Amino acid sequence: MENTEENTIDLHGDEEIIEVIDLNEQEPDPDDLAEDLEDVDFEDAGNGYDDEGWETDDEMEEEQDDSEFTFSKHTGSVFCVNLDPATNTLAVTGGEDDKAYVWRVSDGEVLLECTGHKDSVTCALFSHDSSMVATGDMSGMIKVWKVEAKEEIWSFEVGDLEWLEWHPCAPVLLAGTNDGQVWMWKIPSGDCKTFQSSACQATSGKVLPDGKRAVVGYEDGTVRVWDLKQGNAAHVIKGLDGHKGALTCLACNKDGSLVLTGSVDGLSKLINTVTGKVVGTFSLDEGKPKASTDEAESNSVESVGFCNILPLVAVAYLDGTLAIYDLATHVLRNRCQHEAGIVHLQWEESSSVVSTCCLDGALRLWDGRSGTVVAEYRGHTAEILNFTINREATLAVTASGDNQAKVFCLQRPDR
Repeated sequence: MENTEENTIDLHGDEEIIEVIDLNEQEPDPDDLAEDLEDVDFEDAGNGYDDEGWETDDEMEEEQDDSEFTFSKHTGSVFCVNLDPATNTLAVTGGEDDKAYVWRVSDGEVLLECTGHKDSVTCALFSHDSSMVATGDMSGMIKVWKVEAKEEIWSFEVGDLEWLEWHPCAPVLLAGTNDGQVWMWKIPSGDCKTFQSSACQATSGKVLPDGKRAVVGYEDGTVRVWDLKQGNAAHVIKGLDGHKGALTCLACNKDGSLVLTGSVDGLSKLINTVTGKVVGTFSLDEGKPKASTDEAESNSVESVGFCNILPLVAVAYLDGTLAIYDLATHVLRNRCQHEAGIVHLQWEESSSVVSTCCLDGALRLWDGRSGTVVAEYRGHTAEILNFTINREATLAVTASGDNQAKVFCLQRPDR
């Protein structure tokens, strides 16, 4: 088999040039090779295999590309993506190449290249009014950029960064680190407050919609509800009420009265943020014999979320199960099975459709009421590591291990 490498060069999203390079000593004309490949009918090549239901990494490249546009500036895996909340017309992506880019989703024009990081950029997000972008790398370097002026206005270095989160209605930035600290800064003055607890990782965090409290999950399974003004923990959920393993994800409902947590222990807990009480536990293994710790850890909860219009919650597991539970009764309503682990889920703002991205490189839309697939979008040649959907649920932007971000138009018959 000839050793070839395929480079795809994106020219403003209008066309792609496929350049095929022979890596052997003898170098045939690249144009001839490209023509040879074009003549191959991949679907009907009699290879003796039924290719439905299986796929190798090489063959993912031959799959259809449903995306409207591909952003190809990153030179390493793209880890995170966020849309600007004001207009939903700009995206920011961060990657393994130690860079973040702010770009227009309509045509991929780069408005701002965020440089100066020392490690992979794993956090990149717009402020509440879209005027600023915060970027954070794994080593703990955090930078804030003014989008319109295209300039860095603030930077700070913390311990290894776990998460980064803007305040929902003020120029205030929060971060959690692997030494258990939670930091809060006013931007751009840099006025700082820290929330200290036990010396274990602050693995996930969420500022509640009231802007006065933040919920933080830790590596030891503890959840704390912090009073941001007073600087103290209003509630600590631990021990029998807490998780038996590290927190992986958090989500809150529309008014912030309830928080849903996910952990490597395979459980998702529902917490009343006013009382600090656990009011429900969601488990795929409800009523079954308890699995060993190893088994439970292998089916970690990877992402959680509340439906805005129906009393439903979604919990995504590493084994590829998307579970839809009834919020009131905690009963499992639907089990939506994926062939690979789920990385992230997001409910649409004003419908009962929940979307998932998966290690198989596909973006799927599910009807939360029936548990059926509404649509499936492909185009990435590696796992999707993050995605986000605009308010109208007409557009999704994905970030992938194939070094690309893609824009998908979400067209559904009921629209």
